[in-house]
Amino acid sequence: MLSIFRRKTLGAALFVGAAVAAPAGLATLPAMPATAQTSAGDLDRAVSALRGISTMRADFTQTDRAGNTLGGTMTLKRPGKIRFDYGKDADLLVVSNGKSLYMVDYEVRQVERWPIRKSPLGALLDPTRDVKQYGRLVDTGSDNVISIDVRDPDRPEFGRMNLIFVRDPNAPGGLQLTHWVALDAQNHRTTVRLANHRYGLSVAESTFTFDDPRRSSRRPR
Repeated sequence: MLSIFRRKTLGAALFVGAAVAAPAGLATLPAMPATAQTSAGDLDRAVSALRGISTMRADFTQTDRAGNTLGGTMTLKRPGKIRFDYGKDADLLVVSNGKSLYMVDYEVRQVERWPIRKSPLGALLDPTRDVKQYGRLVDTGSDNVISIDVRDPDRPEFGRMNLIFVRDPNAPGGLQLTHWVALDAQNHRTTVRLANHRYGLSVAESTFTFDDPRRSSRRPR
């Protein structure tokens, strides 16, 4: 079992800042104007790649700002649904039903809820949010890596998210989302690495529901 503090830190990190480490040798940089390594068309391609994902499942490892790491399976389904399953030993679940994100803690029988638009994950999930409107390209120094910084300057409390794509002809739109970096208003950072991507899977709607531990002590297995 994870300590209460560590569970809360790892779970909340998805709301206040999630990041996936960049490929070896590539640092995640503050937003800056795009240079020769990027072009305006890359932003269009990245947006198309995100919208081209109907369903996706990937393994993830998440590291919070204190260096705590936990892994599991991420399942995404458009529009707006996602599930971070940390495994049966974690007693923690993060899930979105398309409208709200929930952090479910079965050990202490608590549920926390955030509207999608108030989480940095809104850049991935909110079907009404225009990534292109709030995003700009960041120089990565590599022709094969595209970085997009997403933030709403009028709502800094919503946080900031840096999406990293690698060119891959087998991924939707020819770009694979390898990681993201999200920061809260205090610049607290978390890292979530994606691996073993699978696209176009059949994903049941029940994947994005949960048993409420406030009504029952049983966690579905």
